[in-house]
Amino acid sequence: MSETGGEPEATARLQKLFEGHRLTPTQRRIAHCVVRRAADAPFLSSVELAELAGVSQPSVTRFAVALGFDGYPALRRHLRDVVPAAEAPGEGAANEYQQAVQAEIDNLRHLASLLADPEPVARAGRLLAGSRPLPVLGLRAAAAQAAGFSYFARKVHPDVRLLDEGGTLLVDRVDAAVRAGASALLCFALPRHPREVVEALEYARSAGLTVVTVADSTFAPVARHSDLLLPAAVGTGLAFDTACAPMLLGRVLLEAMCDALPDAQARLEEFDAKAMARGLFVE
Repeated sequence: MSETGGEPEATARLQKLFEGHRLTPTQRRIAHCVVRRAADAPFLSSVELAELAGVSQPSVTRFAVALGFDGYPALRRHLRDVVPAAEAPGEGAANEYQQAVQAEIDNLRHLASLLADPEPVARAGRLLAGSRPLPVLGLRAAAAQAAGFSYFARKVHPDVRLLDEGGTLLVDRVDAAVRAGASALLCFALPRHPREVVEALEYARSAGLTVVTVADSTFAPVARHSDLLLPAAVGTGLAFDTACAPMLLGRVLLEAMCDALPDAQARLEEFDAKAMARGLFVE
């Protein structure tokens, strides 16, 4: 089932509903779930929504009250007005593994709808291309995304610095990048969000860096510490989150950065020539 019922406008309307409210981390998690399951949300009981969001049923009730409703039933009635009518979700024959794959397909479809406006990504590409060096931050669950981006970015960008370890040295490494001339920092932030990442982004901005963040949601804790946030939902149907959309968005950012680097193609051709001379690959 499509995560937004095939209507990107529904996602925008839901996000507008949540704007202006000071939501707790648990409430942001529920809001994120409602956005991801926009087509289903008007039909879900408070217990079902709590299970999908991984929170308690009373948390769902408090979430509804925090938005100004008398309780969850009133919020659900409002959702039926906000989200375009769709068929009530039926019982499917797909097993849990197939459902997880379908959820990722839905996440990718939603990402495609967001990319209908390419300007945010193009702007991010220009910011990343212009930063020398370019620090790339990703801790814990997001470390793989940061490492993957950095691996390919080094083929076209002259100085990419991967920040994938926390601890007391993290701020030192941000300082070193600033002293070397960095103007922007790219962060991959996925749940559960480490406190160190939030603190590092707050410090990076105070040091003068423009922060570009790929996060699982516009409600992520890193949002208020980012100058440009690009959302890409994660899958939550398995024991551990899946992150196909954030990975693909990272590759899209790479493409945008290459477009902003005048010598990117020459660098790629130089790498290919050296790789062939060294017999680096077996194909």
